[in-house]
Amino acid sequence: MTTGKKLTAGDAELTVVPQDGCRIASLTVGGTELLRQGDRYGAFIMVPWCGRTENGRFRNGGIVHQLPVDAPPHAIHGTGRHTAWHDGPDATDSAASYYFDLADPWPYPGRVTQTFELGENELRMTLSVEASADSFPAQAGWHPWFLRNLGQGGRDAEIDFRPEWQEERGDDHLPTGKRTEPKPGPWDDCFGMPDGVDVSLTWPGELRVRVTSPAEWVVVYDEQPEAVCVEPQSGPPNGLNTLPRLVTPIDPLEITTVWSWERLG
Repeated sequence: MTTGKKLTAGDAELTVVPQDGCRIASLTVGGTELLRQGDRYGAFIMVPWCGRTENGRFRNGGIVHQLPVDAPPHAIHGTGRHTAWHDGPDATDSAASYYFDLADPWPYPGRVTQTFELGENELRMTLSVEASADSFPAQAGWHPWFLRNLGQGGRDAEIDFRPEWQEERGDDHLPTGKRTEPKPGPWDDCFGMPDGVDVSLTWPGELRVRVTSPAEWVVVYDEQPEAVCVEPQSGPPNGLNTLPRLVTPIDPLEITTVWSWERLG
Protein backbone atom coordinates (compact mmCIF):
# COMPACT_ATOMS: atom_id res chain seq x y z
CA MET A 1 0.00 0.00 0.00
CA THR A 2 1.33 3.44 -0.95
CA THR A 3 1.83 5.78 1.98
CA GLY A 4 1.57 9.52 1.77
CA LYS A 5 2.46 12.76 3.49
CA LYS A 6 0.17 13.65 6.40
CA LEU A 7 -0.68 17.26 7.23
CA THR A 8 -2.52 18.14 10.43
CA ALA A 9 -4.20 21.24 11.86
CA GLY A 10 -6.46 20.97 14.89
CA ASP A 11 -8.55 17.83 14.38
CA ALA A 12 -8.23 17.98 10.56
CA GLU A 13 -5.87 15.58 8.81
CA LEU A 14 -4.93 15.49 5.12
CA THR A 15 -3.01 12.70 3.38
CA VAL A 16 -1.30 13.50 0.06
CA VAL A 17 0.38 10.84 -2.10
CA PRO A 18 2.87 12.70 -4.33
CA GLN A 19 4.08 9.53 -6.10
CA ASP A 20 0.49 8.83 -7.18
CA GLY A 21 -0.31 12.01 -9.07
CA CYS A 22 -0.19 14.18 -5.92
CA ARG A 23 -3.60 12.69 -5.11
CA ILE A 24 -5.35 13.49 -1.86
CA ALA A 25 -5.95 10.03 -0.42
CA SER A 26 -7.82 11.20 2.68
CA LEU A 27 -9.32 14.25 4.36
CA THR A 28 -10.70 13.70 7.85
CA VAL A 29 -12.32 16.16 10.24
CA GLY A 30 -12.66 14.97 13.81
CA GLY A 31 -11.91 11.46 12.60
CA THR A 32 -14.69 11.53 9.97
CA GLU A 33 -13.56 10.75 6.43
CA LEU A 34 -14.94 13.16 3.83
CA LEU A 35 -13.60 11.53 0.64
CA ARG A 36 -14.44 8.26 -1.06
CA GLN A 37 -11.61 5.80 -0.52
CA GLY A 38 -9.78 3.78 -3.18
CA ASP A 39 -6.93 4.18 -5.65
CA ARG A 40 -9.11 6.03 -8.19
CA TYR A 41 -10.78 8.29 -5.68
CA GLY A 42 -9.93 10.68 -2.88
CA ALA A 43 -9.26 13.87 -4.84
CA PHE A 44 -7.00 14.09 -7.87
CA ILE A 45 -5.54 16.97 -9.83
CA MET A 46 -6.53 17.72 -13.43
CA VAL A 47 -3.63 19.27 -15.35
CA PRO A 48 -2.64 20.36 -18.02
CA TRP A 49 -6.28 19.93 -19.09
CA CYS A 50 -9.61 19.29 -17.36
CA GLY A 51 -12.30 16.82 -18.35
CA ARG A 52 -12.44 15.52 -21.89
CA THR A 53 -10.43 16.85 -24.84
CA GLU A 54 -12.25 16.00 -28.06
CA ASN A 55 -10.71 12.98 -29.80
CA GLY A 56 -7.53 13.66 -27.81
CA ARG A 57 -6.54 16.49 -30.18
CA PHE A 58 -5.84 20.16 -29.65
CA ARG A 59 -4.31 22.91 -31.73
CA ASN A 60 -1.61 25.40 -30.75
CA GLY A 61 -1.31 27.90 -33.56
CA GLY A 62 -0.93 25.89 -36.75
CA ILE A 63 0.17 22.69 -35.01
CA VAL A 64 -2.27 19.91 -34.11
CA HIS A 65 -1.24 17.61 -31.25
CA GLN A 66 -2.55 14.13 -30.46
CA LEU A 67 -2.92 13.05 -26.84
CA PRO A 68 -3.46 9.48 -25.61
CA VAL A 69 -7.13 8.51 -25.86
CA ASP A 70 -7.89 7.15 -22.38
CA ALA A 71 -11.66 7.80 -22.33
CA PRO A 72 -12.48 6.73 -25.92
CA PRO A 73 -12.81 8.62 -28.13
CA HIS A 74 -11.43 11.41 -25.92
CA ALA A 75 -8.44 12.20 -23.69
CA ILE A 76 -9.48 12.90 -20.11
CA HIS A 77 -8.28 14.81 -17.02
CA GLY A 78 -4.65 15.48 -17.99
CA THR A 79 -1.34 13.74 -17.34
CA GLY A 80 -0.59 15.05 -13.84
CA ARG A 81 -2.69 12.38 -12.14
CA HIS A 82 -0.52 9.66 -13.72
CA THR A 83 2.79 11.28 -12.73
CA ALA A 84 5.06 11.05 -9.69
CA TRP A 85 5.48 14.51 -8.16
CA HIS A 86 8.55 15.78 -6.30
CA ASP A 87 8.71 17.41 -2.88
CA GLY A 88 8.88 21.18 -2.90
CA PRO A 89 10.60 23.34 -0.26
CA ASP A 90 9.56 24.49 3.19
CA ALA A 91 7.16 21.75 4.28
CA THR A 92 5.62 22.08 7.75
CA ASP A 93 3.17 20.03 9.81
CA SER A 94 0.26 21.78 8.07
CA ALA A 95 1.62 22.84 4.66
CA ALA A 96 3.51 21.29 1.75
CA SER A 97 4.24 21.84 -1.92
CA TYR A 98 5.00 19.50 -4.82
CA TYR A 99 5.93 19.82 -8.47
CA PHE A 100 6.49 17.87 -11.67
CA ASP A 101 7.92 18.78 -15.03
CA LEU A 102 5.65 18.40 -18.04
CA ALA A 103 6.88 15.72 -20.45
CA ASP A 104 5.70 13.26 -23.11
CA PRO A 105 2.85 12.70 -23.97
CA TRP A 106 2.34 16.44 -23.29
CA PRO A 107 4.19 18.16 -26.14
CA TYR A 108 5.50 21.28 -24.34
CA PRO A 109 8.03 21.66 -21.52
CA GLY A 110 6.91 23.36 -18.35
CA ARG A 111 6.45 22.91 -14.64
CA VAL A 112 3.33 22.32 -12.54
CA THR A 113 3.37 23.23 -8.85
CA GLN A 114 0.76 22.40 -6.23
CA THR A 115 0.61 23.79 -2.69
CA PHE A 116 -1.50 22.59 0.24
CA GLU A 117 -2.23 24.72 3.30
CA LEU A 118 -4.35 22.99 5.93
CA GLY A 119 -6.08 24.98 8.65
CA GLU A 120 -8.36 23.88 11.46
CA ASN A 121 -11.45 24.69 9.39
CA GLU A 122 -10.24 24.85 5.80
CA LEU A 123 -7.93 23.47 3.13
CA ARG A 124 -6.41 25.97 0.71
CA MET A 125 -4.82 24.70 -2.52
CA THR A 126 -3.04 26.46 -5.36
CA LEU A 127 -2.05 25.03 -8.74
CA SER A 128 0.27 26.79 -11.17
CA VAL A 129 1.37 25.87 -14.69
CA GLU A 130 4.52 27.52 -16.06
CA ALA A 131 5.89 27.37 -19.61
CA SER A 132 9.64 26.76 -19.94
CA ALA A 133 9.95 27.80 -23.59
CA ASP A 134 7.13 27.76 -26.14
CA SER A 135 3.69 29.01 -25.12
CA PHE A 136 0.84 26.51 -24.95
CA PRO A 137 -2.84 26.30 -23.96
CA ALA A 138 -3.53 24.66 -20.59
CA GLN A 139 -6.12 24.09 -17.91
CA ALA A 140 -5.96 23.11 -14.24
CA GLY A 141 -8.42 22.02 -11.57
CA TRP A 142 -9.38 19.51 -8.90
CA HIS A 143 -11.59 16.42 -8.94
CA PRO A 144 -12.63 15.51 -5.39
CA TRP A 145 -14.90 12.56 -4.66
CA PHE A 146 -16.84 13.68 -1.57
CA LEU A 147 -18.71 10.89 0.18
CA ARG A 148 -22.43 11.08 -0.44
CA ASN A 149 -23.02 9.67 3.03
CA LEU A 150 -20.57 9.99 5.91
CA GLY A 151 -21.46 6.52 7.19
CA GLN A 152 -22.58 7.56 10.66
CA GLY A 153 -26.30 7.03 10.29
CA GLY A 154 -27.02 10.49 8.91
CA ARG A 155 -28.60 11.64 5.68
CA ASP A 156 -26.98 11.98 2.28
CA ALA A 157 -25.24 15.16 1.21
CA GLU A 158 -27.34 17.95 -0.27
CA ILE A 159 -25.83 20.18 -2.98
CA ASP A 160 -26.47 23.92 -3.00
CA PHE A 161 -25.15 26.27 -5.68
CA ARG A 162 -26.44 29.04 -7.91
CA PRO A 163 -24.78 28.88 -11.33
CA GLU A 164 -25.57 31.51 -13.92
CA TRP A 165 -25.69 28.94 -16.70
CA GLN A 166 -25.19 25.29 -17.57
CA GLU A 167 -23.13 24.18 -20.55
CA GLU A 168 -25.33 22.04 -22.78
CA ARG A 169 -23.80 18.56 -22.95
CA GLY A 170 -23.84 16.65 -26.22
CA ASP A 171 -24.10 12.90 -26.73
CA ASP A 172 -20.30 12.84 -26.85
CA HIS A 173 -20.18 14.23 -23.25
CA LEU A 174 -18.65 17.50 -24.51
CA PRO A 175 -20.21 20.96 -24.22
CA THR A 176 -21.99 21.89 -27.44
CA GLY A 177 -21.16 25.57 -27.02
CA LYS A 178 -24.73 26.44 -26.07
CA ARG A 179 -25.51 27.83 -22.61
CA THR A 180 -28.80 26.86 -20.98
CA GLU A 181 -30.70 27.52 -17.79
CA PRO A 182 -29.40 25.22 -15.03
CA LYS A 183 -31.38 21.99 -14.95
CA PRO A 184 -32.08 19.63 -12.04
CA GLY A 185 -29.63 16.78 -11.44
CA PRO A 186 -28.32 14.17 -11.55
CA TRP A 187 -25.41 15.85 -13.30
CA ASP A 188 -22.25 15.18 -15.20
CA ASP A 189 -22.19 18.78 -16.32
CA CYS A 190 -20.23 22.01 -16.41
CA PHE A 191 -21.65 25.21 -14.96
CA GLY A 192 -20.64 28.86 -15.21
CA MET A 193 -20.25 30.93 -12.04
CA PRO A 194 -18.73 34.23 -13.26
CA ASP A 195 -18.46 35.64 -9.72
CA GLY A 196 -16.43 32.61 -8.65
CA VAL A 197 -17.18 28.99 -7.82
CA ASP A 198 -19.24 28.65 -4.63
CA VAL A 199 -20.79 25.23 -3.95
CA SER A 200 -21.93 23.83 -0.60
CA LEU A 201 -22.34 20.20 0.36
CA THR A 202 -24.42 19.71 3.50
CA TRP A 203 -24.78 16.47 5.43
CA PRO A 204 -27.79 17.52 7.55
CA GLY A 205 -27.05 17.58 11.27
CA GLU A 206 -23.43 16.58 10.67
CA LEU A 207 -21.23 18.78 8.51
CA ARG A 208 -21.18 21.40 5.79
CA VAL A 209 -18.32 21.76 3.27
CA ARG A 210 -18.09 24.85 1.08
CA VAL A 211 -15.97 24.68 -2.11
CA THR A 212 -14.95 28.10 -3.41
CA SER A 213 -12.58 29.38 -6.08
CA PRO A 214 -12.05 32.61 -8.03
CA ALA A 215 -12.34 30.43 -11.15
CA GLU A 216 -15.70 30.66 -12.90
CA TRP A 217 -16.11 27.05 -14.01
CA VAL A 218 -17.25 24.05 -12.02
CA VAL A 219 -18.18 20.51 -13.05
CA VAL A 220 -20.63 18.67 -10.80
CA TYR A 221 -20.83 14.89 -11.11
CA ASP A 222 -23.27 13.00 -8.90
CA GLU A 223 -24.33 10.05 -11.04
CA GLN A 224 -22.72 7.46 -8.74
CA PRO A 225 -24.43 6.46 -5.48
CA GLU A 226 -21.24 6.58 -3.42
CA ALA A 227 -19.97 10.09 -4.04
CA VAL A 228 -20.52 13.64 -5.23
CA CYS A 229 -17.81 15.43 -7.22
CA VAL A 230 -17.48 19.23 -7.17
CA GLU A 231 -14.68 20.21 -9.55
CA PRO A 232 -13.47 23.83 -9.71
CA GLN A 233 -11.44 24.33 -12.86
CA SER A 234 -9.92 27.06 -15.00
CA GLY A 235 -12.01 26.31 -18.08
CA PRO A 236 -14.76 24.05 -19.41
CA PRO A 237 -14.30 20.51 -20.72
CA ASN A 238 -12.63 20.56 -24.15
CA GLY A 239 -11.40 24.04 -23.28
CA LEU A 240 -8.02 23.44 -24.93
CA ASN A 241 -9.99 23.73 -28.16
CA THR A 242 -12.93 26.00 -27.32
CA LEU A 243 -11.55 28.45 -24.75
CA PRO A 244 -7.75 28.14 -24.74
CA ARG A 245 -5.87 29.91 -21.96
CA LEU A 246 -2.34 30.47 -23.27
CA VAL A 247 0.48 29.88 -20.79
CA THR A 248 3.65 31.80 -21.62
CA PRO A 249 7.07 32.01 -19.94
CA ILE A 250 6.02 35.33 -18.38
CA ASP A 251 2.34 34.54 -17.76
CA PRO A 252 1.73 31.29 -15.87
CA LEU A 253 -1.71 29.85 -15.22
CA GLU A 254 -2.68 29.88 -11.53
CA ILE A 255 -5.85 28.64 -9.89
CA THR A 256 -6.79 28.39 -6.22
CA THR A 257 -9.55 26.72 -4.28
CA VAL A 258 -10.58 26.70 -0.62
CA TRP A 259 -12.57 23.90 0.98
CA SER A 260 -13.94 25.11 4.31
CA TRP A 261 -16.07 23.17 6.77
CA GLU A 262 -18.30 23.63 9.79
CA ARG A 263 -19.96 21.17 12.10
CA LEU A 264 -23.76 21.16 12.32
CA GLY A 265 -26.05 20.16 15.16
